[in-house]
Amino acid sequence: MLKTAFLPLVLALAGCAITAKQAPTEPAPPASFKGSAEWQRLAPEVAVPEAWWTMFKDPVLDSLQADLVVGNQNLAAALAQVTSARAVLTASGSAIFPTLSVTGGTTRSATAQNANGQRTVSTSDTLTANAAWEIDLWGRLAEGVKAAGASYRASQADLAALRLSAQATLTQSYFALRTAEAQQALLERTVVAYQRALELTEARYASGVVAQTDVLQARTQLRSVQSQLSDMRTQRAQLEHAIATQLGKLAGQLQLLPNARLPELPPVPDLVPSTLLAQRPDIAAARARQAAAYAQIGIADAAFFPSFSLSASAGYRGSSWSNLVSAPNLLWSLGAAVAQPVFDGGQRQLASAQARASAEAATANYRQSVLTAFQEVEDNLVQFTESGAAVALQRDAFEAADRNLDIVLAQYRAGTVSFLNVSAAQASALSAEANLLSSRNRQLVAANLLLKNLGGRLPPQ
Repeated sequence: MLKTAFLPLVLALAGCAITAKQAPTEPAPPASFKGSAEWQRLAPEVAVPEAWWTMFKDPVLDSLQADLVVGNQNLAAALAQVTSARAVLTASGSAIFPTLSVTGGTTRSATAQNANGQRTVSTSDTLTANAAWEIDLWGRLAEGVKAAGASYRASQADLAALRLSAQATLTQSYFALRTAEAQQALLERTVVAYQRALELTEARYASGVVAQTDVLQARTQLRSVQSQLSDMRTQRAQLEHAIATQLGKLAGQLQLLPNARLPELPPVPDLVPSTLLAQRPDIAAARARQAAAYAQIGIADAAFFPSFSLSASAGYRGSSWSNLVSAPNLLWSLGAAVAQPVFDGGQRQLASAQARASAEAATANYRQSVLTAFQEVEDNLVQFTESGAAVALQRDAFEAADRNLDIVLAQYRAGTVSFLNVSAAQASALSAEANLLSSRNRQLVAANLLLKNLGGRLPPQ
């Protein structure tokens, strides 16, 4: 009878269920990147693997990347956050279904003494099953599942974004390490050349051909480069320590064999803005948080409406466990309840306003993440193009400075120029080659960041 009377009310109220406010559509990407003209000119049709760093064809880098995924502690912490979010999602989904519990117990009690000074002592054994179910008429529980699912997707995307960032940072640190080694090798060659120049000036001074100032100038230049070499060795060691920390190792546990050679620039593909929006996990995380925030609006609005629940229990109560489960000891109950807050001091209105404000903030954060993503790509496109031009110019400058140094050294040996000319030519050649290495490093870094945007993959949803 209760079910027959309650069903029409449920069906009538179900038509009034809350419809959650939908998030706004995502920003439309541009047709192309402003700085992609030079990139496209150099870019053949190349498929970028998920492990984009393998395109640099460096086995040591590949090995370091494999260790990174296993040992990086920031990734371990993010993975724990994903596990926690998955547990929240599972818990929110279970709230939609009825709950069932079983209880059993024994109670021994005594009554107060009667007029004859006697009291009655009795034992009561119970075995009861209880069921409860909240009917989700307004979609509060469903919106909770939606919010938890979006938060879980955001945590997955956060993990993917952190992994991408760590992989890109490791690659960049590795390039910096190899650049430092190349700079170190350059300085070591320069020390040898400057030592020979010092010996030459000392011999010429002993012969009375040049003044002592040439010897002092040569010695000053040699000591200056030796000091730079010491600094470069320190920088190289610190970069190795930084890489060890990224891999989850103690700084002294990593030993990388020196290799004073930078990887060659790999072939790179075209950049499509829509692909960037689809593949960047930081954008996916912001989009998922926006969806979770809008689901919270539905949860807050459902609080304005009454909640409906059904409950049922059945069991046995008797004085002995031996014959407890029998028809005379059977007891049961069925019930329905409606709860409607009447006065809460405006808490529901405030919760609804807060949910809408949070949704607007999530939308702004999502749009900002898109803007930042496109800025980063445009920045790296410019850096890639300009560093490529700088590499060509610095290579030409180095070749000219190297030829000039040979000429000036020959002139000095012939006694037609002073050591001041030699010093200037040596400094120019050293600076040109060092700048060439720095330009190559900047070009590799820009290519690494651009390939990261194409090589990363979002986790399966």
